[in-house]
Amino acid sequence: MDFSEPQIERYARHIVLREVGGVGQAKLLQSRVLIVGAGGLGSPMAMYLAAAGVGTIGIVDDDVVSLSNLQRQIMHATADLGVAKTSSAAATLQALNPEVVVNQHAFRLDAVNALDLVGGYDVVADGTDNFATRYLLNDACYLAAKPLVSAAMLKFEGQISTYKAHLGGENPCYRCLYAEAPPPGIVPSCAEGGVFGALAGTIGSMQAVEVIKEVLGIGESLSGWLAVYDALGASWQKIRLRPNPGCALCSSQKTITDLSVHAA
Repeated sequence: MDFSEPQIERYARHIVLREVGGVGQAKLLQSRVLIVGAGGLGSPMAMYLAAAGVGTIGIVDDDVVSLSNLQRQIMHATADLGVAKTSSAAATLQALNPEVVVNQHAFRLDAVNALDLVGGYDVVADGTDNFATRYLLNDACYLAAKPLVSAAMLKFEGQISTYKAHLGGENPCYRCLYAEAPPPGIVPSCAEGGVFGALAGTIGSMQAVEVIKEVLGIGESLSGWLAVYDALGASWQKIRLRPNPGCALCSSQKTITDLSVHAA
């Protein structure tokens, strides 16, 4: 594709990278990325993807901005209190990069809409904070053959991985790592356990990096690896993940309707 002069200037630092170049930047401009969750992880991730020139960004969130969000959800501002997070996100992203198309999906992901929604994008990123949605999104991405970049954080620790079990081989899915959601009350939510605000910037930015790598097909994918960050210890650890031969999803032929009952 031919770049305009403003595009050449905006994306100059990408274009001079051998691994990206003009071809890669064109691919970013034509790509479609779905972000589920416009909160702590979704905020820095969406902003960096918009800055990078991802052509279409879909935002899924049915919540509105509250004061307690602002300690870590940097896509929203005090003036946005009470505003739908998808609307606030769209305004922020388009102010950052007017070329980006932002699709607002102001509803909750469920077993009825997940597969069709995921199917309309190239890469999917999970920035949610509940197990039910994580399992549902994992299942939809596997069935739609879409790469999923998933992350989570609590207190001072974050983790991130990429799931591409649809490719087979040594590529596990989220259910290979966590076969079932823990019983209620075992793992506290961010509201219950707290979360270090700046940690969201670290993990959400890492998600943006991995999403862009998947779009461009560069570097080493995190598929088959779980990267864990300890903010207090200033340390990263990479843990090898293997497909589970007894996995309820990628070792079977179940449908998303069959699987959704196990995600709650």
